[in-house]
Amino acid sequence: MIHPLADVHSENIGENTNIWQFSVVLKGASIGDNCNVNCHCFVENEVKIGNNVTLKSGVYVWDGITIEDNVFVGPNATFVNDPYPRSKQHLSEYPKTLLRKGSSIGAGAIILGGIEVGEFALVGAGSVVTKNVPANAIVVGNPAKQIGCVSDEGEKLKEKDGHYYDADGNKYIIENLKLKKQ
Repeated sequence: MIHPLADVHSENIGENTNIWQFSVVLKGASIGDNCNVNCHCFVENEVKIGNNVTLKSGVYVWDGITIEDNVFVGPNATFVNDPYPRSKQHLSEYPKTLLRKGSSIGAGAIILGGIEVGEFALVGAGSVVTKNVPANAIVVGNPAKQIGCVSDEGEKLKEKDGHYYDADGNKYIIENLKLKKQ
């Protein structure tokens, strides 16, 4: 469903995707199936958005950004794609920013260009992400720092003796920047 007050130029919109009023999607953008693009969003040309993605109100997705499947982007989260912006000067190529599958970006967070947010990672509201975020990490603050880990299902894990544990006592380790159940 594309709301009649949305301005959608792309033909690459998946099935069961909703684009709400006052949102703009440019011609070169690609949005997958079953997505929800809330009101007052903007999606630029060189953007790829996977399936089951939610963009809450006030999210602008600029050239160079790829959002994989099952990602949540909270209201007014901000993406930056030019490290040294100047009026009327445009980059020939924008830094590549990647939100891996299952990651979540909290309300008002800022993601600098060229950043990768790992699978199932959680960026806290208002955080400023200046470096890559490992898979399953919880990061908060300015600049964002890791304060813990979450399972793929979003459960905050408890840290003890260099390992992480879920509520059922299952043990996890971080190996090759990925959280692995033992």
